[in-house]
Amino acid sequence: MKSVLIIAILFLISNTSFGQSVELFGRVESVLDNENIHVINRTAQLFTTTNNNGEFLITVKLNDTLSFSSIQHEPKDIIISKEIILNNFFVVKLDEQINQLDEVLVGKVLSGDLRLDVQNTEGKAPINFYDVGIPGYKGKPATQSERRLHEATTGSGIVPLNPILNAISGRTKMLKNQIKIEEKDKLMRSIKARLFDDFFESNHLADDFKMEFFYFCMDDVNFIKTCKNKSDLEVLTFLQLKYKQYQDNRSLAKE
Repeated sequence: MKSVLIIAILFLISNTSFGQSVELFGRVESVLDNENIHVINRTAQLFTTTNNNGEFLITVKLNDTLSFSSIQHEPKDIIISKEIILNNFFVVKLDEQINQLDEVLVGKVLSGDLRLDVQNTEGKAPINFYDVGIPGYKGKPATQSERRLHEATTGSGIVPLNPILNAISGRTKMLKNQIKIEEKDKLMRSIKARLFDDFFESNHLADDFKMEFFYFCMDDVNFIKTCKNKSDLEVLTFLQLKYKQYQDNRSLAKE
């Protein structure tokens, strides 16, 4: 009975600690300069930047989402796990942001891209599954996270263990959260590409905070509903509202 009681107490203490906020120390590693990289706790709406060694300190709790971004790096999201909290330290590796120039084709020169080369050469189109009556998938290609979620929630046998084990471990929930994050991130980057210059022409903000502002907009619970498949005018109205909220939050933080 004593051993059972001790285990129960330890379990309760562990769960309580995971539900509390902790100061997390981390380091960003990159082949490029790792100073002044934005580290944003999108769940708690807290942010900081890395020092000249790529180190940072930020408050987190279990299942919070940390976003890492800079002009030179590919953005990256990390969901805070129990392991990260127990270690109270983790290392994030960022990849270089590569900006590719648009490809220019002259005449009938082949580009190496099969789809472009087929479109720019004379002759009959290649045969496909429609021509021979073979059923084929016609939907949107699944992302890596969507494929992982499918694998985590399907299984075989009388009692499929894979979905049960992944649900118990929290992996299914984590994958669903990751898909939502990717959907928001894709929409945010589409808006940024279309409206960045027009918006900041009349709404001034220091360059260091512009990307952070877009992440702030993305964290709004109505972001997808308000901005997906909407006109630029509707999206600009939303951005204007979030701009005022963002400036108010910065003013409070300074005080």
